[in-house]
Amino acid sequence: MIRKTFIPALILFAALAPAAPAGGGSGQDEIALPPEFRPEGIASGKGDRFFVGSIPQASVYSGSFKTGQGSVLVPPHPGRAHIGLKASHGKLFVAGGPSKGVYVYDARTGADVASYSLPDAGFINDVVVTKRAAYFTDSQVAQLYRVRIRRDGTPGKLTRIPLTGDLKYVDGFNLNGIESTGRRLIVVQSNTGKLFSVKPRSGRTREIVTGADLTMGDGLLLRGRRLYVVRNRVNQVAVVKLGRKLRSGRVRRVITDDRFDVPTTLAPFKRSIYAVNARFDNPDTEDDDIVKLKR
Repeated sequence: MIRKTFIPALILFAALAPAAPAGGGSGQDEIALPPEFRPEGIASGKGDRFFVGSIPQASVYSGSFKTGQGSVLVPPHPGRAHIGLKASHGKLFVAGGPSKGVYVYDARTGADVASYSLPDAGFINDVVVTKRAAYFTDSQVAQLYRVRIRRDGTPGKLTRIPLTGDLKYVDGFNLNGIESTGRRLIVVQSNTGKLFSVKPRSGRTREIVTGADLTMGDGLLLRGRRLYVVRNRVNQVAVVKLGRKLRSGRVRRVITDDRFDVPTTLAPFKRSIYAVNARFDNPDTEDDDIVKLKR
């Protein structure tokens, strides 16, 4: 989730999943991003590739988890912003935040593929991609945005999905991170700290009762029944074990690290999990931009 102040120094972290065997990760411990890049979202691509979006530049950096080397793939786009992003179907699907747009780029060349203007949107925050569609959250308007994906992988029509049921929008930033089980979507409401499941077709929501404080919830990552919930300004990642019917969940572990500085979103690489550190309130430092947590 974005705030008004952008700080240039940023970091990525990696945390091994609790059940991962020793020696499972092979990515770099530290990887630098370009100066003044200011990322918010991270996505895994094919092989060892990762993609990181720049909020103010509206560019995308692509690199290798293994070597740490990379370059800007999508050049800056004035007037846009890049918040959450996902790589799938050979494309990058990007949430445009305050620019009220959804953008699609070629994941190999960085070329523009499609863009959607949403003047009725509030803040388009994050995205998840399924086999047939990409779903985007809006933190200020109670609706999702669905971009159909054709059989050839190209994006199609965008539709709005009004949200009903247990989820009620209140003042502040509401929906943020989003994941998919296949049949249902899972979302986190940042200002209330609640999780919800959503029927993709109808937008009907149902609370996933956790009994835990997940306020400032941001990016989500689902591995089986284990849901990783980034709590950005708390500098934590909560690991929630979900019930089989998505009616309840329990926090089984909280990942912390002294190097966390407002982590925002997550991406997997082999048996590791990487999180992008946005450092919204802190000045630039000489620290490396990507850091891998030790087990």
